[in-house]
Amino acid sequence: METSEPSNLQEPVEKQIAVAERSFNSTLKSFKKRSGRNWLIAGVVLVGAGLAVWRFWPSGDPLTGQQPPPGVLVKIQKVQTSPVKESSAFLGTLEAKQGVVLRPETEGRVTQIFVSSGSRVSPGQPIVQLSPEKSQADFGAAVANVNVATAASSNAQAQLRAIEAERARAVAELELQNTEFQRTQRLVKQGVLAQQVLDQVRRDRTSAQAALRAADEQIRAAKANLSQSRASLNRAKASALSAREDLQDTRITAPIAGIVGDIPIKLGTYVEAGDTLTTIIQNQTLELNLNIPIEKRDRLQVGLPVELSQAQSQQILATGRISFVSPTVNNESQSVLAKASFANPKGTLRDSQRVEAKVIWQTRPGVLVPTTAITRLGGKAFVFIADQPQQQQGQVPPMVARQQPVELGSIQGNEYQVLSGIQTGETIVVSGLQNLKDGAPLLIDTGKPSAGQPPQ
Repeated sequence: METSEPSNLQEPVEKQIAVAERSFNSTLKSFKKRSGRNWLIAGVVLVGAGLAVWRFWPSGDPLTGQQPPPGVLVKIQKVQTSPVKESSAFLGTLEAKQGVVLRPETEGRVTQIFVSSGSRVSPGQPIVQLSPEKSQADFGAAVANVNVATAASSNAQAQLRAIEAERARAVAELELQNTEFQRTQRLVKQGVLAQQVLDQVRRDRTSAQAALRAADEQIRAAKANLSQSRASLNRAKASALSAREDLQDTRITAPIAGIVGDIPIKLGTYVEAGDTLTTIIQNQTLELNLNIPIEKRDRLQVGLPVELSQAQSQQILATGRISFVSPTVNNESQSVLAKASFANPKGTLRDSQRVEAKVIWQTRPGVLVPTTAITRLGGKAFVFIADQPQQQQGQVPPMVARQQPVELGSIQGNEYQVLSGIQTGETIVVSGLQNLKDGAPLLIDTGKPSAGQPPQ
């Protein structure tokens, strides 16, 4: 609301200016007739006249005569009940639940790199290609050995079948000779045939028995040969499989989904088996190991909230919960291992990132004030309360600052917990404290330009 000075205040000022101007002009004319040193005296008189005008000029804008409201410009805030968190802070390092280091299982020269650092990959996606010349040659030789072993095995099996057929004929021949021997022996006893005929039949039966035994020996040898050829075939197949795996090992693929880390190799680099090619980290879920002092083990439980912030910073990065509490105590540190899990869908957290973790033991109502509202004097903390004096003679006096000592608790972000000294509903000063003292009148900053002040 704009205000203006009364006319009876403005008129004396104008009269004083006019008197000063007439006095200056008269003095200037009279001293022009005198020597040059009197010009110095004229200057002194002029300055005195100016000081006289300034002395009687009203405070405020010299053009409009308006006076700014008295007091220190400050911002105020009403104290309200807020949730206060009881917590303990710990330092730790985040770890990805899934992560692999890619190392080749064969040697070779890097001929192609399919991805770049920071790329997101899927399982089975190619990462690096090594030169496959030697592996291809080995695989070709192994395939040839498989073909040779397969042919030998087939030949051995064919020989076994042929010998088994010969044995079958030998068995049939032996059965025939046995029957002939029995019949001839009976006829010889009856006197129908001579003994010489029986001797010939006995000889033929013995020959058939020998042929059957020879066939059995050949079958055993053929089976051994077949078994050996099959073993050779299996070894050849194993060698071919190994050669094929070696050939496949020249192309390194992603075993899991994730983000590719630094790639220290370049095209043309010769790598040995076991050299580090790159890493793949899955940052979707991160885990933090916390060593909780044994004194707090009774309060430690799965599900407690945990807030992450950057070390030496109050900005909250993520919120998770205790997911594991060890049933044993570390004998050396006398602490209990707890693990907290954090979802990281936006990828703002990183594997091996150093963070500060606050375990929230409980949340209860309390009083929080901005850190900017706290002043310190002699090692003690104070706030300024904006008091409204009693109204007198129909006028509303301005608010005044009252310095109040407070007891502070923990800091939460940009606010202090106040344990005692102020209560909910009181109004405190939150800015402009550098120019403030106890009992000083307050000019409340509402964000709008006050009367007599140009907009900022």
